[in-house]
Amino acid sequence: MKTMKKGFMVSAAMITILAMIVGCGSNNNKGTNASPSGDEASKSPEKSPSKTEKVKIIYSMWGSEEEGNKTQEAADKFNATQDRIEVEVQAIPWESYMTKLNTQATAGQLPDTGILKEDGVIQWSSDGMLNDVSTMYEGSDSKPLDSLAYKYQGKTVAYAAANEILLLYYNKDMFDKANVPYPPSVLDKAWTWDEFVATAKKLTNDKNGKHPGDDGFDSQSIVQYGASVENLAWQLETWALSNGGGFYNNDGTEVRIGEDASVEAIQKVADLYLKDHVAPLSVGQTDDGIQRTIIAGTVAMATNGQWNVGTSLNAAKEAGLKYGVAVLPYMKEKVTLNTGGANVVFSQTKHPKEAMEWLKWYTAEENNWGLISSGIWMPVLEKWYTDETLTHKWVDNPNFPPYEEYKSAVVDYAQSSAARPASWFYTNYTTEFNTLLSSSLGDVWTGKTTAKDAIAKNLEALKAANKGDK
Repeated sequence: MKTMKKGFMVSAAMITILAMIVGCGSNNNKGTNASPSGDEASKSPEKSPSKTEKVKIIYSMWGSEEEGNKTQEAADKFNATQDRIEVEVQAIPWESYMTKLNTQATAGQLPDTGILKEDGVIQWSSDGMLNDVSTMYEGSDSKPLDSLAYKYQGKTVAYAAANEILLLYYNKDMFDKANVPYPPSVLDKAWTWDEFVATAKKLTNDKNGKHPGDDGFDSQSIVQYGASVENLAWQLETWALSNGGGFYNNDGTEVRIGEDASVEAIQKVADLYLKDHVAPLSVGQTDDGIQRTIIAGTVAMATNGQWNVGTSLNAAKEAGLKYGVAVLPYMKEKVTLNTGGANVVFSQTKHPKEAMEWLKWYTAEENNWGLISSGIWMPVLEKWYTDETLTHKWVDNPNFPPYEEYKSAVVDYAQSSAARPASWFYTNYTTEFNTLLSSSLGDVWTGKTTAKDAIAKNLEALKAANKGDK
């Protein structure tokens, strides 16, 4: 799912102070600082509706008006299944989503439930803004994979709405024209980093058709690049882990990004542009990598999330783009990250039970099938990955690459030992950490400094960010 345009997270104390300023005494402010233990969820609503009065639930999501309408269609189906709950979808543009939620939180006017960006879940929970949803799937066989649970102090405070992983996309026409074999879709045959770079050089052309390493190659007149590795801060964790390092220790309480293996991995990504001359310059600030590379027709292969199949590549495919999917290359260990925007129940709601009932229904695959069949979401239940009949139902459709290719590079890959949860499933303050890391690496991408020097210069600040210290 789309991620990581950073939203400013308001602390619980600041929320309380500002709420007093903008709405002192308002009933809407009740529950703003509810305990994340879920005690509020176990209490009865302040007022029980009559048999003819439906409980109204507001569900917020990021996306366009069209995406909001599609989600409302699903909500309408839910509304028609019973006469107790009425769900209304609130679609907010991606660029302003977290700003809007923070404003609503300050005013005590958050929706009842909604999707929350991955990097904010643990922090919002620690600030008392989320209900404990540990009991949401009790007695049900539709509980999502354990790897998709966001946990704070041992409590499940959210489940990912989808199981997304990072992939390697490629332009088949560019590979065919260069007579270069396609990237492997099978994990056992994954390219090493050196093989990846060597292939990227064969696919990089200057205006005279020369490749990096050829006599007379002009790095200032490249017309086609061989590769692009997304360098948004959170996706860089993939390469730190692949190189034997990481951003954090296993429970997210200590920072490892200063280790040689982590620094070396980030420098290798930077060197794709600086030294290997196979990648365009990217400064790691915008989440539109596939649009800028594969869809723009300027790059032969690029890394990014599976959600791009549905959010942008379907339309490009209809326009004539022939693209494929493959597993990521690796440095020392085979790694991809799994992630997914979190469906949460906000602590300000007066109707946590009804909000959870809606989420439980909505996240069942059969009830959001349009998002799955279009390629925006991946299923959250294990059976869709292991039951061949269900896998065919999911993958055998014209929105996806060929079945065997996609099943291997996505379905099997997501269930392999290479798939690891992104750190925001269990680590607090990843918003601050990733924001600081992104700004620290700005001069690395342009070659003004090295990853080693940039991280060393900011290491103490990164450690402080991990602790929530300003």
